[in-house]
Amino acid sequence: MPRTSARSQGMFPCEAEVARRLSQTPIEWAAKAKILERDGLPKVDPLMGGRPWPAVQAYFLRRYGLSTVEVMAPDGVENLDVL
Repeated sequence: MPRTSARSQGMFPCEAEVARRLSQTPIEWAAKAKILERDGLPKVDPLMGGRPWPAVQAYFLRRYGLSTVEVMAPDGVENLDVL
């Protein structure tokens, strides 16, 4: 069984893993992601360094009429100093 990296698992997978999960090559996915982001695909979270996978799944379910749940984008950079 091939060994998988931590970046290919979890809630914020790397772009190569997102491409794999969506049956795309990394090059195909990079081009398509730019277009899909204009339609609401969650962007790469700058703090976590990846797209939130549950939100990506929810985006595609909504896109194909399989869910009515709206995915919300983060509302800005978090200020952890106020805690």
